[in-house]
Amino acid sequence: MPIEFRYFKPFSLTWLASALPLAAGLFIAFEPVHHLGDWTRAISTTFGGTSPYLLINAGLVGIGLRGAVRP
Repeated sequence: MPIEFRYFKPFSLTWLASALPLAAGLFIAFEPVHHLGDWTRAISTTFGGTSPYLLINAGLVGIGLRGAVRP
């Protein structure tokens, strides 16, 4: 049986548009771990000061919706 990558589609523009806020939200949320405050502020400003938790949830919703769509 072939492996079905239902939620991982790196060549899909929809998937990439959802993975970017997810990655940015994770980067902002883990700022106390990596101590890159300047980078964190720059990324946060890029997304309009949106909460990292909202970015993570938006990314997960986008990836989930992309996986639910039949090709």
